[in-house]
Amino acid sequence: MYIVRDIFYLKFGHFRNAKDLLDQALKSNLMPKAQHMRVLSDFTGDAYRLIFEEGHSTLADYERTLGESMRTEEWQKWYVDFKQHIDSAHREILKLVE
Repeated sequence: MYIVRDIFYLKFGHFRNAKDLLDQALKSNLMPKAQHMRVLSDFTGDAYRLIFEEGHSTLADYERTLGESMRTEEWQKWYVDFKQHIDSAHREILKLVE
């Protein structure tokens, strides 16, 4: 199992707007399909983060689902609005040790 975390550092004062857009994306099924998906926000440490965490059996599954979701016109339009609230971002890909 691979855990992918997309960590978005939000601009100061933009959390509510970014969260509203995230809710819209979830209701519209715009997010990549994963074995599990959850959204986290910071409690301590760096402030104003949204973290999208997904679980995938293989990296090939991750690449396939990412391509399928990001290819749609609806997702592209949503992302234009979402990225206005982002200061920076990075991605972590972790392998679950069993």
